[in-house]
Amino acid sequence: MTAPAYPEAELSKKLDYLLSPVLSSRRTAAPLAQALAPLTRPQQDLVLHWIEVIAHTNYEMAYQYAAAAPAAQARLDEAGLEAWIIQAMDTYDREGLHRGGQVFRQIATWTQVAAGTQIATFEEHQHVLELFVCGLAGRRLNLDTATEPYTDTETIYLPSHIAALPTKAENFNIYKILATLLWAQGRYGTFHADLATVCAGYADPARATALLAYLENLRLEARIRRVLPGIARDLVRLRGGAIDKRCAALTRHSATVQDSLRLLSQFYGVIDAPRHAWRTTLRREAGKVRDARVQREQGELAAALAEFALENNNNAATEPAAPTLERFRIDAAAYPGNDGNIDFELQFDGAPVAPPDHVTQLIDSILQDLGDIPDDYLQAASNGTYDASARAGTDDANVDNKHDNAVSTHESDAHFYNEWDHKRRHYRKNWCVLRELDVQPVTNNFVADTLAKYRPQIADLRRTFEVLRGEDKMLKRQTVGDDIDFDALVAAYADLQSGHELSDRLLTRRHKNERDLAVLFMVDMSGSTKGWINDAERESLVMLCEALEVLGDRYAIYGFSGLTRQRCEIYRIKRFDEAYDDTVRQRIAGITPQNYTRMGVAIRHLTKLLNAVDARTKLLITLSDGKPDDYSDNYRGAYGIEDTRQALIEAHRSGVKPFCITIDSEARDYLPHLYGPVNWTLVDDVKRLPLKVADIYRRLTA
Repeated sequence: MTAPAYPEAELSKKLDYLLSPVLSSRRTAAPLAQALAPLTRPQQDLVLHWIEVIAHTNYEMAYQYAAAAPAAQARLDEAGLEAWIIQAMDTYDREGLHRGGQVFRQIATWTQVAAGTQIATFEEHQHVLELFVCGLAGRRLNLDTATEPYTDTETIYLPSHIAALPTKAENFNIYKILATLLWAQGRYGTFHADLATVCAGYADPARATALLAYLENLRLEARIRRVLPGIARDLVRLRGGAIDKRCAALTRHSATVQDSLRLLSQFYGVIDAPRHAWRTTLRREAGKVRDARVQREQGELAAALAEFALENNNNAATEPAAPTLERFRIDAAAYPGNDGNIDFELQFDGAPVAPPDHVTQLIDSILQDLGDIPDDYLQAASNGTYDASARAGTDDANVDNKHDNAVSTHESDAHFYNEWDHKRRHYRKNWCVLRELDVQPVTNNFVADTLAKYRPQIADLRRTFEVLRGEDKMLKRQTVGDDIDFDALVAAYADLQSGHELSDRLLTRRHKNERDLAVLFMVDMSGSTKGWINDAERESLVMLCEALEVLGDRYAIYGFSGLTRQRCEIYRIKRFDEAYDDTVRQRIAGITPQNYTRMGVAIRHLTKLLNAVDARTKLLITLSDGKPDDYSDNYRGAYGIEDTRQALIEAHRSGVKPFCITIDSEARDYLPHLYGPVNWTLVDDVKRLPLKVADIYRRLTA
């Protein structure tokens, strides 16, 4: 039996408690309670649940949801409600409070679906759309959702759902058309002009921007008709007629964004952009992302060409000096027969050369952004590396809600990862910013002292690992072998006496175990490891490396730490393709405690690195002294635990086997939930950690 609905007075009390930080004498919970009172008890409980979840992120967003919830309950089922809420919260995470609140306030627009329409959602078609976009020429593009379709030139943002046409297949076609048009903006020069500045010169910049987006769509549709006839046919069916004759100039092969800008000046105030299902928008973000990429790729191209020149120095025997970039020339031109695509030829010392793939991709990306290669691009490269010291003195106490100060999702040295919000039951997209840094080598006696301290134990480990390396396995019941399998012979004789056919599997042979595995050690470098723990971790790594060199397994070592979601850091100690040499030994000696323990993003990144290695067995072994934690209170407790658990589930699904070695005396309270009952171990004495780690590795890989 369903419980009775909450009366208005009780709802008001609950809302006062949940939303108290954003209520005042003028803004009370009474109107919200009055609107929620007619709902059923299950509907009220669902609204209150989501208010509490959203308030965990932002109280104002929770208030906006509470105000829109009654109308949403009348229009959407539970799945639709969740999709709407997640869309709003994703928008908040990416674009801030104003844009996120718009999704809640525009519930009527969001739910405007004709009767009988089959909705296509981004979530159900994301994989196919990613494959589709991957097949388009040009730089690799990511996909994500937004309230309006646009691109920042590195990510294509599409609506969370489309319900413009009666069938799901037709609505999915609109997804493809939108993705193609947004791809074409980057591919065919929409951002060769400073669109934001131009539109800002009009009385109504938003109106001018919308009209310019429409004109650019017309130009790009004509280009698409010539290069992608299948998509073009879908566009023709949607449009249902010829374009305005006044815009005919945009259909020429030679049309550029400058033609669209010229028509904008003619048509502004005369016509408005029509609203249709495949309408795209232009955002200021695209210019910022493009400018950042242009600056970054100038340095990357110069560095890549300098390296290419050193490898291909035709006069190396007579010209010892390093070759300069002035020896290169890049001739780029758009050919009519190539429909405006820009071809290029790379010359070195006056002769054409075939550049490596990464150089070709860089040049192609620059040509997309600029239309040619400026002369000053063939100059010395800047390093453009991330300065870890920039962390010092930064106040990040409230960084999770500082959207204006958020790190750009397109920094050259940054990786962006989703983070699991267990209360939302969804990921916060591109939420964590991670950078890879090198541990600075330190020249001291740490490694030599460790080798002397553990000399007998290391010798034992080497002998043990030599046995593992040469271990043979006896295979029984073989058709070809070295000896008789007497157990199989007895069984075969019994079968023969019973009237059965005699088996031919009567031999044994020895088979050498081939160790096809890759192991990545993930070392906790949080501030809590300072002192004996840090020493024990470094000693463990020295002992492991000395023993693993005998075994021949592929292995890598990375440290991890961080300070809030915007400064997650992975420290390179030994890559898979690096030898265990003096540099690696000095990096191990240089491992020092850093900041906090934001584990989920580190696991996701290192899983990605591990999955790039071709091996039958892949292990991710974590050395840690405590539970997930960060400077931001939001990551402490259940949030951090559940994000880490989700990252471990993702790793396991991808074929990586995680294991944790910890010295945290409270590990029994949370590690079984994270790693399962058997994929972790507690070392209760820090002094025993080096020997224990090596022994655990032997058992895990035997």
